[in-house]
Amino acid sequence: MALMTPEQFEASLKELKPRVFMNGKLVPDVLTNRNTRTVVEANKASYAWALDPKYRDIMTCFSPLVDEVVNRYTYVSGTTEDLVRKAEAGTFTAEMLGTCIYRCVGYDAFHALAATTWEMDRDLGTEYWSRFQEFLKNVQKKDLSVAGAMTEPRGSRSKKIENWPDPYLALKVVEKNDKGIVVRGAKINISGAYASHELMVLPQGAHSESEADYAVAFATPTDAPGITYVCQYSPYSAERDQADDLEELGNPVFGQRETAMVIFDNVFVPWERVFHCGEFKYSGRIVARFARTHRMTCGGTCKVGFMNQIIGASKLIQEYKGLEKVAHINEQITEMVVLRETGRACGQAAARQGKEEPPGSGVFLPDELMGNVAKLNICEAFWRVMALAGDIGGGLTVTMPSLKELKNPEIKDFVEEFYSFGSDEPTANILKVHKLLQHWTAGQHGVGTWHGAGPPATQRIAIQRTVDFEHEKGLVKRTLNL
Repeated sequence: MALMTPEQFEASLKELKPRVFMNGKLVPDVLTNRNTRTVVEANKASYAWALDPKYRDIMTCFSPLVDEVVNRYTYVSGTTEDLVRKAEAGTFTAEMLGTCIYRCVGYDAFHALAATTWEMDRDLGTEYWSRFQEFLKNVQKKDLSVAGAMTEPRGSRSKKIENWPDPYLALKVVEKNDKGIVVRGAKINISGAYASHELMVLPQGAHSESEADYAVAFATPTDAPGITYVCQYSPYSAERDQADDLEELGNPVFGQRETAMVIFDNVFVPWERVFHCGEFKYSGRIVARFARTHRMTCGGTCKVGFMNQIIGASKLIQEYKGLEKVAHINEQITEMVVLRETGRACGQAAARQGKEEPPGSGVFLPDELMGNVAKLNICEAFWRVMALAGDIGGGLTVTMPSLKELKNPEIKDFVEEFYSFGSDEPTANILKVHKLLQHWTAGQHGVGTWHGAGPPATQRIAIQRTVDFEHEKGLVKRTLNL
């Protein structure tokens, strides 16, 4: 098949029965719940774009692994050009959705596992790479949506895992037999897994010999026995639950990014789906390779797409209010553009300076330094863009009435009059654009950007480890003839 239609994707989800809880209640069907449905719609869009002649160059590529054209989100980059296309796809999907494309973490996990399983097979004589290749073939042929899971609850950071009172605050292998492994624990802050076909699980960090049971990576169907999803729930979730009209929301179709805690209660994983188990020296390599790939994604690609939405809304509001010639607003929008393009440049540099790692593996990863710089830069930049947009949008961004007032016969005419700002634009449109800015500037995106792919401290540590300053010191020594 190689490329699934949006209709086939939705039909395939009907065959899955994930155990999902939200707001203290069981979610019987992720396709009909208003909040989980946004994840379905976001992933569904990626299938539509892959078949659309306008977008297929971004969303598809040829895979030698299956000798077919496949969705880009099922592919492992084999050249720097692939990385550049990956970056472009990240921006495209973000600006089109205004939220996450929930296939990106699995996509980045593919890169980390392809590189490290090849290395383990070479060094240790394991069979992980061949297993992973077979798994990836199946993903590509069936065009499966794969979510990724890394972050764990974890215990006190001042103690080793063996000294935690609860050994399952990190995902642990509790049994091995001739058929596979059994794992127990949880992953948290996991984006959209319940509306995907597969879940790719990675270790969160490097491990020592005494922590070998935590050194595990595998794939599992999202509805495997023993897996339970406990979904996020916020005022924005409640708003979507209760909205009479989804037009009332800042992003009616795709919503906020939806995440869940994923509980693994003695989940069985067959050996053919296990790609790392006990080789503790390689856990850190999986994590580092995932991080450098995902930080390019989070820093230099998807947030650029989000900024495009924010800039577009700010520009529309400027025009609605007749502020096109106001100097400080033009300066603010220019600053937004500079921040956006700085993020884009970092992402492009990370892709274009990427290289094969390990040599001989055929896997290309983004440049580690630029990937971390991209993410670190975007943390500050995105907050700044939100602040600038909030200033341009004004108080109405957080004080606007319900759109239902436009259907209220008692005050409809007043709302139409006083929120039109003398513009020829329909008042409903003016309010909707302000609602979109509310969605961005007063929603969950700031903290999500700060912590997605790791908080800024992790990027600073990675940069400190990456740069050895020998080149810089050598320049000074040459200049001064030292």
